[in-house]
Amino acid sequence: MNHVHHFSVGAVTPALSYLISCLGCALGLLSMQRARAQHGWPRRRWLALGAVSIGGTGIWVMHFVAMMGFSVDGTAIRYDLLRTLVSLVVAVGIVWLGLTVVSRGSAGWQRLLVAGPVTGLGVASMHYLGISAMRMSAEVDYDVPLVVLSVVIAVVAATAALWAALNVRGVLATVAAALIMGVAVNGMHYTGMAAMVVNALNGQPTPVGGVEAYSFFGPLAMVLGVVTAVSLLAVGIGSNAREIEEDRWAEQQLERLLGDRADKR
Repeated sequence: MNHVHHFSVGAVTPALSYLISCLGCALGLLSMQRARAQHGWPRRRWLALGAVSIGGTGIWVMHFVAMMGFSVDGTAIRYDLLRTLVSLVVAVGIVWLGLTVVSRGSAGWQRLLVAGPVTGLGVASMHYLGISAMRMSAEVDYDVPLVVLSVVIAVVAATAALWAALNVRGVLATVAAALIMGVAVNGMHYTGMAAMVVNALNGQPTPVGGVEAYSFFGPLAMVLGVVTAVSLLAVGIGSNAREIEEDRWAEQQLERLLGDRADKR
């Protein structure tokens, strides 16, 4: 069995992946606060931004930043680029589905208990799809109990995230929820990574196809910066839930006043 290193560059990758996960989750929660107060197309836009923030930044980017610290003695590690990109689509798509389901109609526990496990299984699928994109001169097996534990963590984390998306309000509560969500997402990731059992192939290491992590981390960092900047701009200039409700109340009062004047005539 090759020696596996999950923190080959020290505490940099777990600390950075945690911060990125918290940032993505916080932006997603702020987007959902605005989505709850909207209807129609504006609501769908905020849902999409929430899915990109949580699924894209909070989960997918966090995963591959953490993978920067993963190494195996005796073999280079490359990535299948197409499968890596598919895992991004899965992460964003499944979070969007979960947010859409729980935000429709009355958000009861029944709806949450259906959307939570579905979203959690999707997040776990994204994680293991991302792992399957790895190419190395070794065979990978899994410790089944740890795999099951990682899926359970993903389901619990997803359910809690959807609950927070529907109920958390205010900056302090959002920050606290994002910090907790970051712990859950990272906990699921490192539990899944601990489930990997890497065995060396017999004979000389074979050439490994695919792209190096650092070759797509540069473009990934630029995309992350743009997405984060756009998300922060959208959240910053967009009306918050209280302002939206106040504007709606003012519109209703104006319509009522105009209606009363029309009746008097």
